[in-house]
Amino acid sequence: MTDQEIIKGLIARDNRVTEEFFFVKCRPLFYAIMKLVFSYEVNYDEMVNELYVYLMEDDAVKLQNFQYRCSVYQWLKILAIRYFIKRRQTLIEDDTHESLYYGSEETDDADTAIQAQNDLERLFNNMPNKRYVYVIRRLVIEEVQPDELAEEMKITTANLYNIKRRAMASLTRTALKDIKKYGK
Repeated sequence: MTDQEIIKGLIARDNRVTEEFFFVKCRPLFYAIMKLVFSYEVNYDEMVNELYVYLMEDDAVKLQNFQYRCSVYQWLKILAIRYFIKRRQTLIEDDTHESLYYGSEETDDADTAIQAQNDLERLFNNMPNKRYVYVIRRLVIEEVQPDELAEEMKITTANLYNIKRRAMASLTRTALKDIKKYGK
């Protein structure tokens, strides 16, 4: 399926498209996000259902606003990571307040955030192109509007999206090298 067919099928609430997209095509992506965002076990179906409800809010406005500047998978990856970081604490309600992460004491959220920031800074320091780091910081972390950043950098918005795509690919390569080096 093309990106247009996927978006159109999701907006139309086509069960076949929804099932294929969320439970087949995106399964590896969502498992990777679960490992990245959560320090405890999360039910895959529950996670996908939460994301689906979020995407379909306000007559699927998020899907309708997708502009095809990147692949639907890249867009969904960023959207899902941001959404689940915000929802991390409320996704699983457990009356016992016991950690669902076995083998370690419950980690303080502040410590986790500091560790994540340190990891990200290490990756940024290992990236060879500092312009890429700047674009990721401004667009993804600081959530600056693309038009605003393009104007600030004195480039076109289309060029900014190309830089962002290359920057994210560079960050991914750097993270994979980091994983091999540190075994994380």
